[in-house]
Amino acid sequence: GGTMQEMDKEQFGRLIGQLRREKNFTQKQLAEQLYVSDKAVSKWERGLSMPDVSLLLPLAETLGVTVTELLEGRRLNAEEQPNREQVEELVQKVISFSGDTVEKQKQNRKKRIFVFFLCWGFAASLILAAQFTSRSEVIFFPGGLTLILLCFLFGLYFTFFAKDRLPNYYDENRINAVSDGPFRMNLPGVSINNSNWPHIVQAARLWCCCGGIVLGLINLILKTWFPQLLQSVFVIQGILLLFLLGLFIPMYIAAKRFE
Repeated sequence: GGTMQEMDKEQFGRLIGQLRREKNFTQKQLAEQLYVSDKAVSKWERGLSMPDVSLLLPLAETLGVTVTELLEGRRLNAEEQPNREQVEELVQKVISFSGDTVEKQKQNRKKRIFVFFLCWGFAASLILAAQFTSRSEVIFFPGGLTLILLCFLFGLYFTFFAKDRLPNYYDENRINAVSDGPFRMNLPGVSINNSNWPHIVQAARLWCCCGGIVLGLINLILKTWFPQLLQSVFVIQGILLLFLLGLFIPMYIAAKRFE
């Protein structure tokens, strides 16, 4: 277990599992009531992760206990209702509980920014290499400049500005579009919610980092070794199609898998 002011994840998980079985819920049924994935419930019960702080109240209500009991990891009898000192301790527990996730989010953000600049630094070096090695005056194959700019702007959005969580109404309704300032995204036939959104964003980030490198590489190969292909409409359209499929297919798979 942890200290008095820390969440004991295993005890917390055991209590959730016990209360869920008492209510005759499967992990999937409990997950559906909280709009999370059954994988998330399984991880809580095994003490591997903790639910988001915003889920404490609905989780306690669904399982028929108080938030205090959840945080204590056990049922309390009437005489054990918390006094002022214990309430202070509980507040500390909630703070450590959410502090975990805030710290993790900061670390993940730093990693994301590092990877983004690393990938785009490499993509830029490929573009420069193509300029120096080929005799062609054109900076990029036809349409390629638009694609790489698009890829970079998407990458900026998903690395720096994409929300970690969507508003709760996404979990309560079937919505297939996300609108955030100038950014618009539509995935027909998919219900976007807080279970699959992190995976959609992850797929998009991956594409935006790899996309720049792949486009830079294609440009280098075409301009240096196959300049005659730069005139082929068929080749250029093929690259465009692959580029778009490379963005949408992984996002669709992630959205459907974690829906």
